[in-house]
Amino acid sequence: MRSQDYGDILAGKPKRRIPELAAEPGLVVEDPASGFCGAVVRVEQGNVVLEDRHGRHRLFPLTPAGFLVDGKPVTLVKPAAPPRKPVMSASGSVKVEGLKARTARASRIWVEGIHDAELVERVWGHDLRVEGIVVQPLDGIDDLAARVAEFRPGPQRRLGVLVDHLVKGSKESRIVDAVTDPNVMITGHPYVDIWQAVKPSSVGITAWPTVPRGVPWKEGICAQLGWGEPADGWRRVLAGVKGFRDLETPLIGSVERLIDFVGHFG
Repeated sequence: MRSQDYGDILAGKPKRRIPELAAEPGLVVEDPASGFCGAVVRVEQGNVVLEDRHGRHRLFPLTPAGFLVDGKPVTLVKPAAPPRKPVMSASGSVKVEGLKARTARASRIWVEGIHDAELVERVWGHDLRVEGIVVQPLDGIDDLAARVAEFRPGPQRRLGVLVDHLVKGSKESRIVDAVTDPNVMITGHPYVDIWQAVKPSSVGITAWPTVPRGVPWKEGICAQLGWGEPADGWRRVLAGVKGFRDLETPLIGSVERLIDFVGHFG
């Protein structure tokens, strides 16, 4: 009669089961053959490196029952690998490994221009592909009410709209107030242009310059900063955005609400 834990009972000598112990850094063990006592530094290629109180290092093989801990034999084993930290997307969400873009839904997110679309893609592109959301530039919102009616929103065809300079009393606020469809969500930010929603420090400046009335905003910014043409300026701005931390909070909140509204119903 045999038992894994007690050995050959008929022989009258049950086996002692030697416990296994992970060789975690800092664990103090003794090599009984040499009497060397030290703390585990690391495990490498089937061996353990110990450091004694004098700072001396010695290498020992990880053999069964090869060490003593508090005077009792143990088998040191390689520590389990730490769990992998989740990879985060540029928006701060957990990145889906091996993602295949979801088939585009009927719902959409509209933004005012190509720069808005590129910035949203730069930061939220992963999230958009997870949800199957397409972002489309409008080239302005002057005809927003007519465009919304033409889109024909519905419970399975929701529409989100991101608007620049959406502040009380602005032209944009009056345009937005004319859209009342419950399947449309319109959010915005207070900045004159999407460029201004990028933190100045991210593009190497202390603050966005003030542009005089009557001067086109992008042209005025580029002139004051010496950035050349607006196309050159935009390349600088976009290159400075690595993730959501490079953006101002009002823009982040507005886009997140649109993705949630469109992505969960459509």
